[in-house]
Amino acid sequence: MARLEDLKAGATVQGVQPGPAVTIVDVKWIGSDAVDVTFRDQQGKADTALLFRESEATLDIEAPGRAWSFDAPGDLLRLVSEAQRISLAYLFDPLLAVHSSDVDPLPHQITAVYEEMLPRQPLRFLLADDPGAGKTIMTGLFIKELRLRGDLQRCLIVCPGSLVEQWQEEMDLKFDLPFEIYTTEQGEASRTGNWFAEHDLIICRLDQLSRNDDLKDKLKETDWDLIVCDEAHKMSASYFGDEPSYTKRFHLGRLLGEIARHFLLLSATPHNGKEADFQLFMGLLDGDRFEGRFRPGTHTAKTDDLMRRLVKEQLVKLDGRPLFPDRRAYTVSYQLSALEAQLYQQVTQYVREEFGRADALQGDGRKGTVGFALTVLQRRLASSPEAIYQSLKRRRERLDDRLREERLMKRGAETFADDLAPVLSESQLDDLDDGLGDDLEETEQIVVDQATAARTIRDLEIEVATLRRLEALALDVRSAGTDKKWEQLSAILHDRINEIEPDSSRRKLVIFTEQRDTLRYLDERIKGLLGRPEAVATITGGMGREERRNAQARFTHDKDVEILLATDAAGEGVNLQRAHLMVNYDLPWNPNRLEQRFGRIHRIGQTQVCHLWNLVASETREGAVYETLLRKLEEERKALDGRVFDVLGKLTFGDKQSLRDLMIEAIRENDDPATRARLDRKIEGALDRDHLRSLLEQRALYRSELSSTRVRDIAEQMVRAEARRLQPHFISAFFREAFSLLGGALREREPDRYEITRVPLILRQRDRLIGRGAPLQEKYERITFERDLRNVDGKPPAAFIAAGHPLLDVTIAV
Repeated sequence: MARLEDLKAGATVQGVQPGPAVTIVDVKWIGSDAVDVTFRDQQGKADTALLFRESEATLDIEAPGRAWSFDAPGDLLRLVSEAQRISLAYLFDPLLAVHSSDVDPLPHQITAVYEEMLPRQPLRFLLADDPGAGKTIMTGLFIKELRLRGDLQRCLIVCPGSLVEQWQEEMDLKFDLPFEIYTTEQGEASRTGNWFAEHDLIICRLDQLSRNDDLKDKLKETDWDLIVCDEAHKMSASYFGDEPSYTKRFHLGRLLGEIARHFLLLSATPHNGKEADFQLFMGLLDGDRFEGRFRPGTHTAKTDDLMRRLVKEQLVKLDGRPLFPDRRAYTVSYQLSALEAQLYQQVTQYVREEFGRADALQGDGRKGTVGFALTVLQRRLASSPEAIYQSLKRRRERLDDRLREERLMKRGAETFADDLAPVLSESQLDDLDDGLGDDLEETEQIVVDQATAARTIRDLEIEVATLRRLEALALDVRSAGTDKKWEQLSAILHDRINEIEPDSSRRKLVIFTEQRDTLRYLDERIKGLLGRPEAVATITGGMGREERRNAQARFTHDKDVEILLATDAAGEGVNLQRAHLMVNYDLPWNPNRLEQRFGRIHRIGQTQVCHLWNLVASETREGAVYETLLRKLEEERKALDGRVFDVLGKLTFGDKQSLRDLMIEAIRENDDPATRARLDRKIEGALDRDHLRSLLEQRALYRSELSSTRVRDIAEQMVRAEARRLQPHFISAFFREAFSLLGGALREREPDRYEITRVPLILRQRDRLIGRGAPLQEKYERITFERDLRNVDGKPPAAFIAAGHPLLDVTIAV
């Protein structure tokens, strides 16, 4: 008895058909239990037969086929060998991911991927280059290089919700990586109950995972070749006293590190100025090394082998020229009008008194929430008359409603059982302070409108009466139209911008404000000033992704749109290098956000010197602090080649105070010369030149600089890699022969340009099974195999994906 596996070409077999033995010509398997054999009988007549496992009992091999007959089709053998050679291209092309992606990498990106990250097996790494340096590009190159080398099948990217579509688009368009975005609907429709186990390339929202224990439980059941966390500083933890306070995001970070073989963190601002918190954050990569609280002089844990940080001043092009143009910041000081000064003094007095009442809430979780609400109210006071008027009005209306409810309940002088506003934890307050996301903006509004230190009806009556008086005064200021801050912005629009950029077609300006009310106010006034409503576009946190992208596209591509008004929703993940002019209408109390804002225009692709104007009311308490800070920063910028921007987020004042703490101290303390002198001394100490130099050295956190010699070496390396890469003519020769063999019709219509008149059915069927994106068409007018996807006859290139063997997964420009 013979087995079906024993049937080979050339074998003489009895039992295939009744009568004498036959000679096998060819064997084709149908599944695993049937074969279709072609044979010749003793008279030389060809025929076929379908044999099943049940037929094995009647089969008898009289003469086996020759094992090494070498009579297989030579052209097929050559194509198979070429397919194998192409699939091993990474062995002879050192930059295969670069050559098979739609990117033009820079020296610092090449060194990050091929010198810092790929050699580490397994990878536990923090990529902390400055904003705008292309961390997404570096990540995409790393992922694709691992996939080409067969070292990565499953990859998870975790990022803030506002960036998921951007990550998906970048990975697809630049690297041909088909990532899917997790949604609740997809999770509920999962076939197995665990959507994460069913898909290999996934993008998830950071807060969606961190806040959902069920999703985290499902993640625990999976494992990943690589997990990437963008804006990873959001997963940080902090010390309060001697005890660490771990956020839900931090716990998620620990979980992700446990289920990933390679773990990559991305953050342009990994250090918040507190070394102990930074060591906690680095514990996500190496928990043993950074165990225990950091103590100066005791802990010596180094981070050099776990991270790389290059600041913008170090980044250069392949020819050695600086990658980023210069950036210049100007402080525009102004004096309040008499009515504005009166409003400022009275609102600030109200905030000071409420801070004092909040201090009495020791041990009550409401203290931090009330304090946060008061600081936001103070920032809105500095933002615009419209913002403070609307805030006071909403707060008065909400607390008035609460007062009526309490009177109805007849509680008299009894303390309130609870507060209308949610009580937020320290980590939630830090999230709000770091920058409002789409899901946090509404929370901030509720807190500002409703959080109060009042504990009795009498307390609430006094506060409502105060708010009613302040609301009336704010309405007077709003109606008077004497907005000194707006006058300064108007002067910038009319005079300073024209001096810097006389060409109106290149005059693109971004104006940042923290408050939506101020944005609406500016939108109306700027449109009236310019007389062209179409000249202004806006981006806020409440906008949908498509609406936001449309606003960004209008600002970038429409020459009639000159000004983009944005809240801090545009401070993260939005590329605005089409502009080189920026105004900070409001100055954030978190200095990291200053760098995030400037990084929207000062990024890769920017060719013009970037100019930034900061508007400061110098006679206000927080304005005086900021003016002193900015003046000192400008002095040190000249001495330190502009690098002071790199340490803004790390500055501490006095007894390790943050800038926000310093602002609150300025508001709460008496406004006398001695107090101002003490605050100035704290700023001077924080910006001492020697101290700044030590911060710059510490913040750099890199092992080697990109010297001019190193850049020349990288340029030579890329030239050699270009010569060794898989050349287009190999792909062209292979594809044309394989395509024709499968029944496709292709003809050359001009040098290096071809026309496909028929895509064979076998390829289109294969595409339906394993393809993605646009389906294969039956014909294509023009294709090319060149990596340089140049336009032909003014027509932009499209994409044709040949399905089948992995070697055919080659993008060809149409």
